[in-house]
Amino acid sequence: MSLYVEDAALIMSVQDSGRTGYQRFGMPVSGPMDWRAYRSANLLAGNSGGSACIEIGFSSCQVIVERDTLLSVCGAGFNLSVNGRDLPMWTAAIVKSGDILRLEKIDGGNWVYLAVAGGFETPVWLDSRSVFPRAGLGHLLTAGDRLPVSGLPDQKRLLAGRSLPFTERPAYSQNPTIRVIPGPHQDRFTAEAFETFISEGYRLSHQSDRMGYRLMGKPLVHKHGADLVSQGMALGQIQVPADGQPIVMMPDHPTTGGYTSIGTIARADLPLLAQAPPERSVVRF
Repeated sequence: MSLYVEDAALIMSVQDSGRTGYQRFGMPVSGPMDWRAYRSANLLAGNSGGSACIEIGFSSCQVIVERDTLLSVCGAGFNLSVNGRDLPMWTAAIVKSGDILRLEKIDGGNWVYLAVAGGFETPVWLDSRSVFPRAGLGHLLTAGDRLPVSGLPDQKRLLAGRSLPFTERPAYSQNPTIRVIPGPHQDRFTAEAFETFISEGYRLSHQSDRMGYRLMGKPLVHKHGADLVSQGMALGQIQVPADGQPIVMMPDHPTTGGYTSIGTIARADLPLLAQAPPERSVVRF
């Protein structure tokens, strides 16, 4: 049996911890936008840290449970309800066949992760269940999709009611301050550019997705142009094209790129950027 998607979110897909070992072939790692919320959801559901979850982003959704299971939902910017009654996030709970789960979009974040005990038994491509539609590896979930789930072993029932303490949850903010490791192309920018980067605030553009988050603010000026011979790219790397506006590489980012890099976001702070609401957030580095 399964979970049935009755109403899909704008961006809704199956993601596990990502596919490693294939970037040399041009295949992104993919995986969760907010790795802290993703791992927490799996932990509460009694899964290994790399089990597949449903990642839900930017708008409301509704699913129907077709088999008793233990689940948890972690992230920010949503309210969770079961059969019209509120259920706390960051908490494990048992749901019954026929229950209706609704995740209603509110302010305060962009992404949540729905984990079920045993994970989702969806197709595997290149050693991962992570969906990457641009390469034909699965599709974004739509109304009518069903996702197979495992049964509910008796020992997993004992996990119901567990929650992650507030002190262990990420300190999400509409206007986060993000730690950055300086990049390899400092000599390609003017002396003032890095000072501008770490002293000015940058607004998150609505032209942001799982590939990259675009930022808008005071341009970062190059000495000799933005173009380079293409080089490998990393998650959280901040590219600066000719217009001087930074672009942060997110999980579905290209594996190579030919623009200067002013820095890379510390992995610990990537969830804070992922959950910053577009158009309303001012990000500082």
